[in-house]
Amino acid sequence: MCGVVIETRGEQILSIKGDKDDPHSEGHICPKGYALQDLHNDPDRLRTPLEKVNGEWLPIDWDSALDKVAAKLVDIQRRHGNDSIAGYWGNPSSHNLGLMMASGTLRKAIGTRNISSAASLDQMPHQLVSYLMFGHSQLFTIPDIDRTQYMLMLGANPAASNGSLMTAGDILKRLERISERGGKVVLVDPRRTESARYVDEHLFIRPGTDAFFLLGLIRHVLDQGLVKPGRLRDLADEWDALAPLFDGISLEQVSARCGIAVPDIKRIAEDFANAECAVCYGRMGVSTQSYGALNHWLMLVLNILTGNLDSPGGMMFTTPAFNKAQSRPMGSFNTYQSRVRGLPEFDSYFPAVTLAEEMLTPGEGQVRGFVCVAGNPVLSTPNGRQMDEALEQLEFMVSIDFYLNETSRHADIILPPTGPLEHEQYDIVFNMLAVRNLARFSDPVFEAPEGTRCDWDIVQGLTARIMALKNPDAPPPRAMPRPEQILDHGLQTGPYAEGFYEYNSGEPVKHDEPLSLEVLKRYPHGLDLGPMRESFPGYLFTADKKLHLTPPELVDDLGRALAELRGAENGELMLIGRRDLRTNNSWMHNSKRLVKGKDRCGMLVHPADAERLGLADGKPARIASRAGELLVRVEVSDEVMPGVVCLPHGWGHDREGVSLRVAQTNPGVNVNDITDDQVVDPLSGNAVLNGIPVSVVAA
Repeated sequence: MCGVVIETRGEQILSIKGDKDDPHSEGHICPKGYALQDLHNDPDRLRTPLEKVNGEWLPIDWDSALDKVAAKLVDIQRRHGNDSIAGYWGNPSSHNLGLMMASGTLRKAIGTRNISSAASLDQMPHQLVSYLMFGHSQLFTIPDIDRTQYMLMLGANPAASNGSLMTAGDILKRLERISERGGKVVLVDPRRTESARYVDEHLFIRPGTDAFFLLGLIRHVLDQGLVKPGRLRDLADEWDALAPLFDGISLEQVSARCGIAVPDIKRIAEDFANAECAVCYGRMGVSTQSYGALNHWLMLVLNILTGNLDSPGGMMFTTPAFNKAQSRPMGSFNTYQSRVRGLPEFDSYFPAVTLAEEMLTPGEGQVRGFVCVAGNPVLSTPNGRQMDEALEQLEFMVSIDFYLNETSRHADIILPPTGPLEHEQYDIVFNMLAVRNLARFSDPVFEAPEGTRCDWDIVQGLTARIMALKNPDAPPPRAMPRPEQILDHGLQTGPYAEGFYEYNSGEPVKHDEPLSLEVLKRYPHGLDLGPMRESFPGYLFTADKKLHLTPPELVDDLGRALAELRGAENGELMLIGRRDLRTNNSWMHNSKRLVKGKDRCGMLVHPADAERLGLADGKPARIASRAGELLVRVEVSDEVMPGVVCLPHGWGHDREGVSLRVAQTNPGVNVNDITDDQVVDPLSGNAVLNGIPVSVVAA
């Protein structure tokens, strides 16, 4: 989402730099932006379809490849039922215009319930809470970081993520501006992350206990009479039922469980409630734990009690130009369950932790074929070795991917799309998550080489063939409009259909013409449509058009947390994850400029734990969980709190059959070989990637 200027000569990239005229990023660029050239020029990037024949990869023409894939998928479904095919949509699917536009038709053509995505390894609890409270699964609450006076961040590391679920160009400068205008930023995390340098205060918290800390804050706000919901009181239902849910909570019990002192809990609660405007924001660290959904509800409750939801400087909603949340309710929850474990669907997706068990467990409905789109679940889902085993024994698998990676190596056919500089781009998802209302369209930098196909064409070609095989007597479907046409229609019928204010120069300039793709192309550096604005009651899609304060599912889960709060601390060593700015995603590991330098896969251990366990800096250790064990290199560091060890995400490029030459020279270890697919947030089914009980011994 940061603006970049790419200089080219013919097919050669001469330079990539930040676009100083971009109103969103103002010249800021992150390592991912620089590395676009490495991805574009990568000799390991696949350009033509491959078919595995007797264990050997051979090129195959596009039409034959698509014909074979469609025939195999339909044949498996005819013999074993629609649910015998599973699908997985990886993270890049959300940031590719053509793939976003075409995925729904492919899902409909396949007709299986066994669809998963990277959302249930990340932000899905956030979306579930939006569905339960606002009636819409795509309504993301976004911190108004540019106007807030007090920002409380839990389990977030914007210095590594650039602002996750908070699209914000040069996020660190924005954090510093809070302090410069007299505000305060407080970070709560089991690790003193890179972001701690940019905040006013950092507090350690025991992994998986954020819900208890939030309960303490809410309890103190209620006890001190600091409730000031303002207009939210009239917009919400069940107001009188909310406060009694938190009766009987002891701040001493809260402190004992989360490790944050009672005076600090009281001070933060009071400072938050008394600030002119404040926002409580949490990310991966609070989503990927056993109270993922509950955490997001409690954060919203704190924001609501203090009048900081849908209010400038608080938690707000973006009004994107292409707006999926503008007209009707969207979402579903627990309308059906997974075959093996009975985990709930959300938005017609199952949690990704169900994939391997649905493939490995015999019986009616067993998954026998797999469609993997822009994902690497062997590295990104819990219990990666089990995922390896599951994929190995499938009857058929296809990957839409331009790398031969840890997951696609199991495929029978790989369909590689064009690279990101070879197709148009409009980021539907990140515009929905932006701290200002933004829009930018980018034409391809390079013409797609002859013989290649973009994601849109691959998915549409596969969809048409599946539909023809399943309904041979049906008339040919009408040609779908191209992504640019769909985008243009969405812009012209969206919230700026009657005109818009342009903020590119700071001061608003009124335009009476509707926003369209033609208009947007006049702004190659991007169009700033202004700050977030109050959206209620328009963004309340519940049946009664009320903000639902106490959804029964979340109230029930609160009972689970209260029971644990009053229990005993088990004292186990806990594993948490971490990310690095230059190696956030597994595909970034095949870029020399991103992976060069020191090894990033060391296990962080606090000095007191290292002494107690007999661990030495730089020496090997074995870390084990129920799911497996890893041999790791110890890094003794006070960056983590006592009782916590920390390993990074996305590594483990040492499996046979992978063709990632740079990544294989520094494979690292896959932390998800020891995360546990059986441990989830019971309410949402989201994966637990933080707060995993482990044992560690010197090796």
